[in-house]
Amino acid sequence: MSGEKKPIEPALLTVDAFCHAPFTGNPAAVCLMPSPRSDAWMQALAAEMNLSETAFLLAQGDHYSLRWFTPAVEVDLCGHATLASARALWESGLVDASQTIAFQTRSGLLTAQPDTDPASDLIWLNFPAKVSQAVAAPAGLVKSLGLQPEAICSIGRNQFDYLVEVADERLVYQLSPDFQALRQVQARGIIVTSLPSAENMANYDFVSRFFAPQSGVNEDPVTGSAHCALAPFWGDRLKRQRLRGYQASRRGGFVEVVCEGDRVHLGGRAMVVIKAVIQPEIWDAGG
Repeated sequence: MSGEKKPIEPALLTVDAFCHAPFTGNPAAVCLMPSPRSDAWMQALAAEMNLSETAFLLAQGDHYSLRWFTPAVEVDLCGHATLASARALWESGLVDASQTIAFQTRSGLLTAQPDTDPASDLIWLNFPAKVSQAVAAPAGLVKSLGLQPEAICSIGRNQFDYLVEVADERLVYQLSPDFQALRQVQARGIIVTSLPSAENMANYDFVSRFFAPQSGVNEDPVTGSAHCALAPFWGDRLKRQRLRGYQASRRGGFVEVVCEGDRVHLGGRAMVVIKAVIQPEIWDAGG
């Protein structure tokens, strides 16, 4: 999998994931750890970084332990910070750039590998599909999103999120939720999605936004794990295995998805923006 590993020095990288240019996509912090730190220290560092996710990597045998923290809580699955972690390991020379990386996580074994086309800079993640089942709208969901009931085509729920399909792409772009009210909806987050308008059909197959105020992130720029639900949802609707999604946040980003049974392959680009050193006294305080 990840092969023989070089020694890790404590370091912190900021990586734009699912980006198509610098300062697009979803920025994640990646902490490279030579030894474990306490949960409280990792949560404090994630709060200090104040990004939607900070990833913590620790080499363990032939794989890496990977944990994800928002500024407020630890989460069970995060796509963009996994993509960022792979780019950080390859960029730092800790793993050969041609090798697949195995991550052990709270969602089981996940992998990241470079595209088989040498000319491509896509990274492919192998994640579990998160199929949504049709449900009734929970109290306050539609109102807190600022939508009229007639704009809703369907509502689904998986173990993490609600998935709300709306009738028009313009509604996705125009959403301005009441985050205080949305925080009362019991879910990790809310995915809102639609088919593209006619002028955007050549650019992507579906559009989405993702809101997670309960997890300390009002709107996530690009959410890989949300596409674990979007891929089977739109794959079934459009009768296609491979699709391209666009998450229409202010930064925006594209996610390639391929459905294979109970797995979803997420493809995206990632770029290291900042490399930093963790001061020794800060590192030592986390043991």
